[in-house]
Amino acid sequence: MDLTKIVLPTFILEKRSLLEMYADFLAHPDLFAKISEYADARQRFVAVVRWYLSAFHAGRKGCVAKKPYNPILGEVFFCHFHIPGENNPQDLASDGPIPYATKDNVTFIAEQVSHHPPISAFYAENYNKRISLNGHIWTKSKFLGLSIGVNMIGQSCLALSDFGEEYIITFPNGYGRSILTIPWVELGGRVNITCAKTKYSCTIDFLTKPFYGGKKHKIFAELSHCNQKPFLTVSGEWNGVMVSKDENTGESEVFVDTKSMPVIKKIVQSIDEQDEYESRHLWNNVTVALKQKDIERATDEKFKLEQRQRQEAKERKDHGLKWETKYFHENGENWIYDRPLQKRLEEAGIPTKLVVEAPLS
Repeated sequence: MDLTKIVLPTFILEKRSLLEMYADFLAHPDLFAKISEYADARQRFVAVVRWYLSAFHAGRKGCVAKKPYNPILGEVFFCHFHIPGENNPQDLASDGPIPYATKDNVTFIAEQVSHHPPISAFYAENYNKRISLNGHIWTKSKFLGLSIGVNMIGQSCLALSDFGEEYIITFPNGYGRSILTIPWVELGGRVNITCAKTKYSCTIDFLTKPFYGGKKHKIFAELSHCNQKPFLTVSGEWNGVMVSKDENTGESEVFVDTKSMPVIKKIVQSIDEQDEYESRHLWNNVTVALKQKDIERATDEKFKLEQRQRQEAKERKDHGLKWETKYFHENGENWIYDRPLQKRLEEAGIPTKLVVEAPLS
C-alpha cells in the first residue's frame, strides 16, 4: 500500500516540514565547504564521502521516530549556515538563493515541485568555495508489517566549479520500525557516489539491524579508483563513530565522529518576514497547536492545508492549467535550480571548468 495517499494522524508528526529536514544535510557546513580546498583529486573524493556520512545524524534528534509534515505543492524553504571562523557580513551574495546571506555562508533552498508523485527539489552552495549541490528526492512509502518503508528515489549532484568535477550521489531508504510501540528510525540499502571525471567511486551499505542480535545504524563503505581494489574502507554507525582503514597500509583512524561534532544551527528568517508558502509560515498554526499539545486543533489546521491543496488541484484540472514551479525546472528526470552558482559565475565572466546545466546522469 502506497502511504503517500494516506493522511496520517497528527500526533505522530514532527514539528517541521520535510523540506526543512533536507536542510540537515548541511548541518556540518564546514565539511561541505572544505571539499574544494584540497588540491588532490583523491583527497577531494574522500572529503565528499566524509561530508556525506556526516549528513544523516542531525535529522534525527531523538530516539523516538516522528514524521515531518508532507510538503504542500509550491511550498519553499530557505536557510543558510555560518561556517565557524568565516563570516564577512559586508560581502553579500546578492544574486544567490538568499540575497541577505554572505558569500562565505552555505545557503540552502528547497521547493516541493510535484505532489503526485511527491518530489522535493533542493539546492545548496558556498560561493567563495565554488561548490554547489543540486538534487531531488521522491519519497515513496509503504507498509512492511510492523514497519513503514520509505524509498528515497532520486539523486543529487555535487559540483566543484574550479575543478570541473561532478559527484553523483544517491540516497538510502528509511524505515520506521516498531510503529505500534515505540517507533524508531533506521536507514538501509546501498548508495553510490561517483565522479566520472576522476574515476573515483564509493559504495556505502546502510545495514539494517538483523531480527536477532546485531547492532543498529551500521554502515560499511568502500572507496576505489577506476573500479580497482578499494584503497579505503569505512565502518561504524552513521549516528555515532565511523572509522576508516587504509587498505594499503592497514592503518585506521576516526573518519567521522558525530558524537563530538557540533551541529551548526540553520538560520531562518522569522515567520513574520516569510512569504505565505514558506514552510514555517505555512505550517505555523499546526506547529503551534502541536507545541500546545492541542491535537484536535492541529489536526484541523492540517486538514485545512490539505483540503486547500486538493481544491487548487481540482481548479487547475478543470481549467486545463499546469502547475508552474518557482525556483526549479525539470531537465529529463532531474530538477535543476534556475540560477545555480555555475550559471551566475559564467554570466559574471568568471572562468570555471564546468558546463552550465550538464546532465546529472
